[in-house]
Amino acid sequence: MDEVDYTLHYFQEVLFDAIPELYYRLKRSLQTTFPRLRPPRHNFCKFGSWVGSDRDGNPSVTPEVTWKTACYQRNLVVGKYINSVKHLSDLLSLSLHWSDVLPELLESLEQQQMQMPDIYEQHAIRFRQEPYRLKLAYIQKRLENTHDRSQQLFRGDILQESIDPNPTTYFASGKDFLAELRLIQRSLEETGLSCKELDKLICQVEIFGFNLAHLDVRQESTRHSDTLNEVAEYLQILHKPYNDLSEEERSLWLATELQTRRPLIPTELHFSDKINEAIETFRMVRRLHQEFGEEICQTYVISMSNYSSDLLEVLLLAKEAGLYDPATGTSAIHVVPLFETVEDLKRAPAVMRHLFELPLYRAYLSGGYSGGSEPALQEIMLGYSDSNKDSGFLSSNWEIHKAQQALQQLADEFGIALRIFHGRGGSVGRGGGPAYEAILAQPGRSISGRIKITEQGEVLASKYNLPELALYNLETIASAVIQASVLRNGFDDILPWHQVMEELAARSRQHYRSLIYEQPDFIDFFHQVTPIDEISQLQISSRPARRSGGKRELSGLRAIPWVFSWTQTRFLLPSWYGVGTAIQAFLDEDPEENLKLLRYFYYKWPFFKMAISKCEMTLSKVDLQIANHYVRELTPPEDVDRFDRLFQQISDEFHLTRDLVLTITGHTRLLDGDPDLQRSVQLRNGTIVPLGFLQVSLLKRLRQHKSSAATGVVRSRYSRGELLRGALLTINGIAAGMRNTG
Repeated sequence: MDEVDYTLHYFQEVLFDAIPELYYRLKRSLQTTFPRLRPPRHNFCKFGSWVGSDRDGNPSVTPEVTWKTACYQRNLVVGKYINSVKHLSDLLSLSLHWSDVLPELLESLEQQQMQMPDIYEQHAIRFRQEPYRLKLAYIQKRLENTHDRSQQLFRGDILQESIDPNPTTYFASGKDFLAELRLIQRSLEETGLSCKELDKLICQVEIFGFNLAHLDVRQESTRHSDTLNEVAEYLQILHKPYNDLSEEERSLWLATELQTRRPLIPTELHFSDKINEAIETFRMVRRLHQEFGEEICQTYVISMSNYSSDLLEVLLLAKEAGLYDPATGTSAIHVVPLFETVEDLKRAPAVMRHLFELPLYRAYLSGGYSGGSEPALQEIMLGYSDSNKDSGFLSSNWEIHKAQQALQQLADEFGIALRIFHGRGGSVGRGGGPAYEAILAQPGRSISGRIKITEQGEVLASKYNLPELALYNLETIASAVIQASVLRNGFDDILPWHQVMEELAARSRQHYRSLIYEQPDFIDFFHQVTPIDEISQLQISSRPARRSGGKRELSGLRAIPWVFSWTQTRFLLPSWYGVGTAIQAFLDEDPEENLKLLRYFYYKWPFFKMAISKCEMTLSKVDLQIANHYVRELTPPEDVDRFDRLFQQISDEFHLTRDLVLTITGHTRLLDGDPDLQRSVQLRNGTIVPLGFLQVSLLKRLRQHKSSAATGVVRSRYSRGELLRGALLTINGIAAGMRNTG
């Protein structure tokens, strides 16, 4: 809940007022240039959140926490509306002596006099000739009652059975509140008047509703298969455990179960705690829809999606909770696969084709989530972090690029609208970087006016901490989406270029994996010369550092601490390693002609330019002198020779990559094409050098303290807690200086 409070700060202080201003700026620009073009809806830019609802590997996110998060968000936004209505009441002091009002407004006042007589008694005399103020008094009281109800729901004072589907003394949804405001707006317009503050409030209600932000639920795929495995075993309805079924057998059984009316999961849950929590999550979403409306939580993201059965499992669990009805095709929840590893990205088109070919799934898309009013919509999330950790920077970006192209072609084939959800982090190693260039680099028709992007970690503070920064960032994103949708480039369809990139990506991946996964000393090197073990103990992230696996296994380590550790030590390894070797091998085939081709790519192909620019920016932040200091000071004496060999290998690759990037860009120094960024990086690099030395010293003492404690003899002026706190301060300082740390 502390994290929820931290995140909602940006809505309360910045975004609530910034988003309407974004709409008005776009509207004014369109009217100036294209006066006959109708502006978009107010809520063309919407926000979601999975803070408090993302339970992937986070045992602290329970159904109760998600419920409280929804209540918390409603409390905040309704409180904002109450203040706005009070301000409107001061402005709309029009008297019936000087202005007419719509009969419809007068009729609503008569109805509310009977429904809320106490408010009438309190304000009737004072506002007897001021209908707008009297109307706003009723609205304010209903908002206050709504706020009180949210607080009671947060505390658990109101039971689910007490929900009133037709309230008159509070607002059940933002639509009811919006209808009241539009009635006032129509009355003013009919009499030749307008109110800018009222228009702004209506805009805010259309954007934020009563929920402020949509809550996206996320869970790892094996949790759903484990749930069905335990349920099937309890009911003894399968000839062998569900988890032992082949993919074909799973899909067949799931499709059969989805079309039966018989309940699968009993009301009383007698399963393990993890399985009960998974089932209760779906039931909690159902409760959220009943109290807050379906718009509060419509997206269920399945991380580590591998097969079509991963999506069908979630649909079956949603059916058991009353969120999906296969008989009618109606669904209150949208199932979103998250393809993360390189293998999953390659398999994604085949997985989605199998689903699109299922009549049951097509009916779900057509008549369910879209409500039948719009083309069937499929949202697909692509993960940058795990694919980068798996195969390196260049290979990851290319596989994501290819997956988007293939998925868009597949969607076009089946007449389905596609929305790509980009799971970008702050660092280049997790898909970060300038949003404008990244959006323009997306392939072909993959944008088409729709995009969804994650904004994480330090990115929130750097982009949304001030209204001016938030507006600049949002304008940049909106401009890029419009430009990418209208002015599409055809370079992504040139097959020979694809073949070159395929070759570069394959070589980059091979060289990256030869270091990360094939060098027997690398895991020891990683744990010894980076603060990964200390980071894993610090409460600085929203989730544990590992999904699963042993302490020394890279497979279970999350991409966030993986990238974060390399950034702290100034290696920034995941963001560039392998690129130089791949380019050099290509140039060796025909140095002169191939260099001309790569330079042409850089100037003409947005994808290639984006990749090289990101690599160049990351290389400018690398400091091998500081990195070497970590290696020298934190390496045990017995490991010096083998760790020195690894450092030399990394150093050679860095110098090769830097020189080749400069050759392709034509720059003398890194970032010569962006002097402002170049100067900013130089200044920040210098200021965090002392922090690097401090961190190394603290890490060395921490490990000596741990080693001494194991022998029972501790000789240190400082406790382990004090040393750990000092390390935390240096980690925060270096992260602030590096900015996009992961």
